[in-house]
Amino acid sequence: MSDEDKPVREIRINPIVPAESVLVATARSMRPRKQEDPAPRDTRKHVDTCPFCRGNEDKTPPQISRIPESGPWDIRIVENLYPVLGNDRSQPGLVFGLQQAIDGYGRHEVIVDHNQHGIAVHEMSVAHLRTLFGVYQQRMRELYAMDSRLRYVLVFKNFGPAAGASMAHTHSQIIATPVVPQNVHDEVKNSEEYYKRNHHCIFCSLIDEALTFEATIYDRSSGKILRRINVGQYVVERGEKFIAIKPFASRYEWEVHILPLQHGSNFLDTTPEDLEDFAKVMQRTMARLDAVIGGAQYNFFLHSLPHGEEYKNSHASYHWHLEICPRTSIPTGFELGSGLFVNTINPEEAAEKLRSVQL
Repeated sequence: MSDEDKPVREIRINPIVPAESVLVATARSMRPRKQEDPAPRDTRKHVDTCPFCRGNEDKTPPQISRIPESGPWDIRIVENLYPVLGNDRSQPGLVFGLQQAIDGYGRHEVIVDHNQHGIAVHEMSVAHLRTLFGVYQQRMRELYAMDSRLRYVLVFKNFGPAAGASMAHTHSQIIATPVVPQNVHDEVKNSEEYYKRNHHCIFCSLIDEALTFEATIYDRSSGKILRRINVGQYVVERGEKFIAIKPFASRYEWEVHILPLQHGSNFLDTTPEDLEDFAKVMQRTMARLDAVIGGAQYNFFLHSLPHGEEYKNSHASYHWHLEICPRTSIPTGFELGSGLFVNTINPEEAAEKLRSVQL
């Protein structure tokens, strides 16, 4: 067995949030285990009983908006029938001893991504995806303007039962909360600390490394090559304004992040021209994932700078991005108990497989 073929077993530190470090253990991929089966693709364009299909608008909760405003719709926003947060009531906070709770106030909405029931993201046109991202942007603005108590608006998509999707018709969701999620807060604050030390955005530094850095690491005693890092090794897809990168410390085997090449902290500041390129990179990245792990169940979510005084000085240090997390395995007791993600596929090999797909 050559050195390159030897199993990788190492703990990789997430430079953005060190507490979210990853154990890369490729030998674990050889063990018997139950993987998540590919989600069955319902490729039908219309399903008579689906409340999200055209013609069944009376089967959904109240409509918030639609695109276009007249004629057959392409994208539709409705209230979530089973919201995790709501604005229908308000109750005081609760504190007893060490236990405390605040009111579950907020908004939970569904964006029906497309009028076709079973269309996949990589099958949508770039023009449609650009419009969809614009809808995300518009609704985020409206929610922030609606109520000053809302501190964070999260846009996300679940595909497949293992990823939490309960409806087969393609859709995304928006949840607006009165608190900033801890993982987003940690990203922002750790980025601030890096900026104080280095006067540079850590996300921009990671992009620069992916595009310019190469190194060969040798064993001091034998002189053997231990690791070779090549320029572009972690780049999966690149457009004029956006880049898709495989994280060095990938929590999930096929995880990919999409970031703007030029620094920007807030998704709401993204221009229509930017959204066009974002849509192209997103479509091609999802096509690569589908080609390698077709039918995989996944989540994606958008992290942007939170609202509030606490984050007003974070524009130079934080970089908005989209994280795509395919669900190809079930978390184990070790992962749940330790908080340490276990990745059984070498991220460098995964990036190469995705990059080598002919589109």
